[in-house]
Amino acid sequence: MVPAPRTLLRGVRKLAPAQVMTVDAKGAMATRPYWQLRAQRPAQPMGERAWLVRVRSALLAAVERQNTAADVPVGVLLSGGLDSSLLVGLLAELGHNDLQTFSIGFGDQGDESGNEFQYSDAVANHFRTRHHKFLVADHEVLDALPEVVDQMSEPMVSQDVAAFYLLSKRVAQSVKVVMSGQGADEVFGGYFWCPLMAAESGSPVERFRRHYFDRDHGEYLATVGDEYALTDVTTDYVAARLAEPFADTFLDQVLRFDATTLIVDDPVKRVDNMTMAWGLEARVPFLAHTLVELAMTMPPELKLKEGGKWPLKAIARGLIPNSVIDRPKGYFPVPAFKYPQGAFLDFMRGVLDSDACRNRGLFRREMVERLLAEPMQHYTRLQGAKVWHLALLEYWLQRHVDRR
Repeated sequence: MVPAPRTLLRGVRKLAPAQVMTVDAKGAMATRPYWQLRAQRPAQPMGERAWLVRVRSALLAAVERQNTAADVPVGVLLSGGLDSSLLVGLLAELGHNDLQTFSIGFGDQGDESGNEFQYSDAVANHFRTRHHKFLVADHEVLDALPEVVDQMSEPMVSQDVAAFYLLSKRVAQSVKVVMSGQGADEVFGGYFWCPLMAAESGSPVERFRRHYFDRDHGEYLATVGDEYALTDVTTDYVAARLAEPFADTFLDQVLRFDATTLIVDDPVKRVDNMTMAWGLEARVPFLAHTLVELAMTMPPELKLKEGGKWPLKAIARGLIPNSVIDRPKGYFPVPAFKYPQGAFLDFMRGVLDSDACRNRGLFRREMVERLLAEPMQHYTRLQGAKVWHLALLEYWLQRHVDRR
């Protein structure tokens, strides 16, 4: 992702989160921030129980507010993970009956399952929701890729983008507003790299880089043509953002960075783009500003208890099935993008071997050939298939730039 104000396209800029732009009668432009997120402890220390009471109250209020603000029935995108399952539980606690829930799954790849229906079914059965689940064949995913990429405001390499697009297509036939669990991991420290970063030594950007940067700058330079050989703007940008004031600890810096930058241009953007492609509005209670502001004042060590997201796990006890709370963390699985082979690899090869790609000169051919020769031997630190990342970027350029 490319954080504001930059974009992938020369001459195009975007407004940063929490900023407002004014344009006067002469065309002069000025920007200013209207909100700043602080990650500092409150003046009066609180115990664990007090934190849980406050977080639960803020989350419950966010769920109720985002549900009652709709004049149509609100469904839930139920992945089977803790976050979306907790939303279902809280809605049930608030007295919302006849709730519709929606899950999607894909073909298995080797030992990796393409669905998490066992968990979403457990939640749907527990709360007796009107549950809809959709199993999508791989060929349908591949057929939909041109439409998916056309809906991307910027390139999005995450494997679940197509999943959200295809799920939204089906959900929009039943409801027009849904809740999603987006943001809980970022706000409450649910990702595996948080404790790994915490255990590292060195400067903040070095601790961050070792576990989050998908590629080091040297690999970037070995991937792109000479015309695109920028200096290491990534390290400079991340170092500056982590060093901003009003964060008490290194993990406070990381979690604030996640909530104010990374989530904006990655998970939130892809869910918003893919749902709105079908006129479906996705709401994200875990990103209600009142809840985020509260969570950022919580000591990071509380968030990281029990493998991360401890406050949400504690709130969920007794409300949703323990099998969902205690399960290993999962991700929206679309194995065909993670393990490129067969028709999917043929598609990527066609994109990267096309005249458009060769003439653009964005990628060095030796790197392209290496990734195509061994597509399942080259993964990023966050377990993304590198050949898919290159193919998606090039295909986005073909669909959004070359056709204009």
